Amino acid sequence: MKQSTALKVLKSGKNVFLTGSAGTGKTYLLNQYIKYLRERNVPLAITASTGIAATHLDGMTIHSWSGIGIREELTDHDLEKIAKKAPTRKRIEQAKVLIIDEISMLSGQTLHCIDQVLRYIKVSFEPFGGIQVIFSGDFFQLPPVSRERKPSHEKFAFMHPSWVEAQLQVCYLTEQYRQESDLLLDLLNEIRSGEISDSSANILRTKMEESQDSEVEGLELYTHNLDVDRINEQKLKKLPGEEKSFIAKIEGQALLVQALKKSIIVPEDLRLKKGAQVIFVKNSYDDGFVNGTMGHIVDFNTEGWPIVQTLDDRKLVAKPLEWSIDDEKGKPMAIFKQVPLRLAWAITVHKSQGMTLDQVTVDLSRTFEAGQGYVALSRVKTLDGLRLIGCNQKALMMDELVMRADRRFEELAHEIEQVVHRFESSDLEKIFEDFIHSAGGTLDNRCIAENKKRLSKPKVLIFTKRISTYEKTKKLILDWKNLEEIMTLRGMTKATVVKHIQKLMVDFPDIDFSQLRPTEELIKQVQTAHSVCKKSAVSDDFDAKGRIKLGLIHRALGGSVDYDDIRLVLCFA
Repeated sequence: MKQSTALKVLKSGKNVFLTGSAGTGKTYLLNQYIKYLRERNVPLAITASTGIAATHLDGMTIHSWSGIGIREELTDHDLEKIAKKAPTRKRIEQAKVLIIDEISMLSGQTLHCIDQVLRYIKVSFEPFGGIQVIFSGDFFQLPPVSRERKPSHEKFAFMHPSWVEAQLQVCYLTEQYRQESDLLLDLLNEIRSGEISDSSANILRTKMEESQDSEVEGLELYTHNLDVDRINEQKLKKLPGEEKSFIAKIEGQALLVQALKKSIIVPEDLRLKKGAQVIFVKNSYDDGFVNGTMGHIVDFNTEGWPIVQTLDDRKLVAKPLEWSIDDEKGKPMAIFKQVPLRLAWAITVHKSQGMTLDQVTVDLSRTFEAGQGYVALSRVKTLDGLRLIGCNQKALMMDELVMRADRRFEELAHEIEQVVHRFESSDLEKIFEDFIHSAGGTLDNRCIAENKKRLSKPKVLIFTKRISTYEKTKKLILDWKNLEEIMTLRGMTKATVVKHIQKLMVDFPDIDFSQLRPTEELIKQVQTAHSVCKKSAVSDDFDAKGRIKLGLIHRALGGSVDYDDIRLVLCFA
């Protein structure tokens, strides 16, 4: 199916599964549809199953947007709890279109949870609360990560009743836009079909022989975390300069702490140097990064935290964030607090999903899951940019259920294509307009023209987000909310809220912040430590603004008061 035909199906308001092989322009088409909806003021939600995929659409993860987090099952109590969170409830109530990209990495059970939340908050028996849902992705990409090995029919979202009930129209894109090499494209298509020709097998053997002396390096992809860690350690040791170590702060019950450690991929002892390639491993939209944002360390700030220059040339300070396991009342039972970074000269094939790379080094010698080889090879634009240093038989295998489902998706897309072609242009326009009207959008040409003009202007996304997020926190302060209430209503960590308070106190000195004032006992405790540090301080103990470094005060207090509380006290000192 051509992109132009698929766009017509999207604009009809029907639920859609948008698929096709790597490089057929699924993300480009989604962005075209997003632009069309925004020009007509249709409220939409842009999400993805992973953080890095979400950045391609300027969206957020579906887990965060829907409020389900890491849950794979929802009780009535869970649904009530999610609905009580004002930001989550508001965005779900407003949305008329929901886009979920990289659907292959979403389990059927997670899809069911999303369906439950939408029905509950929108008070509707219709699938996904009656709004248009668009699932985009390619099931030849990797399936959801699961701690337990599951059979194929339990892994994939398309096997779940929630998928079937949505009555999705399949748009299977076939035109190639990414790979510049016909040989690479032929190879990928053969892997998808499960039939590797002798000529393609020879190409891979030749590529492995050439790669032994190849100077092409680029990002290195491995199937196992152990290989990734080994390569990253070697690269770090080769860098000149001082190595800085960041030790995680861990609290809680031992068994829960162990479970928490297994669920995250940030190191307990994170070691970094200037020049180190890194990847963020947690979402923090207010700070400008998501799980999957890549860059390198350019320096460390006056407090000692790493400054990361991202691939799109933004500079971000990586400060510790919290991972936690909470009880039913939202109280943490186990906490893991660490700088949200990992070394990233090498990453796993799973982490590479959604990337398009000019050069890549790939080792598939220990492939253990069907589809890993296809994902890794489809990351690179051309065969010339590929350095293949290992490949086993499993690397070229695909899941049998996925291959059968894909053939059926192609058939369904062909049927839909025939239906679309039978419509007159005027009839299609009427269908498009009816959907915009039902979704609460505008059909006023003057308004659409103004929106087009506004949307065509360059955006500074991070700057815009920072302004809007501070304004939201300011409004809650004016509404006399305390620190815990602001954290809950904004869905933010304590560190982020305190940072907002610091800035707002400088920018708006006339606002009454007294409801946020710490206890007099804590203020006295921190002020005493601050005075002691100041008396014995030398020049290196002050930051660039002439203030005593927080680390000194923290040590003077014996670590009994966390950095966020120290910052908050100093706001009122």
